[in-house]
Amino acid sequence: MSERSFVQSLNAVCESHRSLVCVGLDPDPARMPVSDVLEFNKAIIDATHDLVCAYKPNFAFYEALGIPGLQALEGTVEYIRKCAPDAVVIADAKRGDIGNTSRAYARALFDVFGFDAATVSPYLGEDSVRPFLEYADKGIFMLCRTSNPGAKDLQDLPVGQPPEPLYMHVARMAKRWNTHGNVCLVVGATYPEELGRVRRICPDIPILVPGVGAQAGDLAAAVRNGVDARGRLAVVNSSRGIIYASGGSDYARAARKAAESLRDSINAVLEREGKGWS
Repeated sequence: MSERSFVQSLNAVCESHRSLVCVGLDPDPARMPVSDVLEFNKAIIDATHDLVCAYKPNFAFYEALGIPGLQALEGTVEYIRKCAPDAVVIADAKRGDIGNTSRAYARALFDVFGFDAATVSPYLGEDSVRPFLEYADKGIFMLCRTSNPGAKDLQDLPVGQPPEPLYMHVARMAKRWNTHGNVCLVVGATYPEELGRVRRICPDIPILVPGVGAQAGDLAAAVRNGVDARGRLAVVNSSRGIIYASGGSDYARAARKAAESLRDSINAVLEREGKGWS
């Protein structure tokens, strides 16, 4: 990425590739048709780099493999920089802790691994998020309304006066904390109505939208409710639906086909809404 702001860089790659698609790189040895994680990721990146705006490695899958997994993660980021230098690379790490620990997490993700953005949990409050936000050129995707079924256990609880669901309060906090213009949110495609409410609170903030693939979120509703007024600033993620589109030797070709299908389906919704690519 260049010296532009995070939002400028995100918009640029989306426009260049006419794509809001993000590929989640979640290597699972039980499902991969090859044994080497870096080889697997390289093949996926080679097959999809011209179709997507972002890649999102999920730290859990690499940490579960120990030191070799972290080395594969490092190699994956380096390969994206080589093969897809304009792509946004998001660390799906969901970090969040007291201030000094958050500072160490932020250094690890941004200074050591070199990610462009990271997912962060805001549920310890502003001081836990601030060390990330101080990296003004990085995107900070704060968990807001997550895609899992249990999200309602906490995120729907009423807070404040007048009462509103906690996830809406998080969206309002995100807007207040956006002093560097690098705050982003995570809202699952599995909750399109909630996604629309968050978008109305934060009309100019990028939203990462997971859950359209294996989690079976409503793609059309997610696109309509997740994009901004221009039809941009939504990053629609699919992980298993793309990287495991085939369990055979054709996995890279199948991944390309799945990514292309997702991109085209999103763009068809944008066209119907009068927000297609110029």
